Amino acid sequence: MTEAKAVFKNQNVFIEDRNKITITGVENVDSFNDSTVTLKTSKGGMIVEGKDLNVGNLNLDSGSVKISGIINGLTYSDKDLSQRGNFIEKIFR
Repeated sequence: MTEAKAVFKNQNVFIEDRNKITITGVENVDSFNDSTVTLKTSKGGMIVEGKDLNVGNLNLDSGSVKISGIINGLTYSDKDLSQRGNFIEKIFR
């Protein structure tokens, strides 16, 4: 059985008072900890950086994620960031 993958054309970012962020067009959350959340969106890779970050609401069916904590920055990347870890793992084998 093949699994259908949702395709999102639009991608939005809403930041409230620098302590809540809602992102739409999310295809996958690659990794997260209390200072970094790495996502794959319909417009490329994204890194949210901050302090005490918490992924509170993730819905991959609708393509949205809500993150709380102190938001210090957001960076887009044209490359799929999920491949980065695989490259580093290959080097250290």
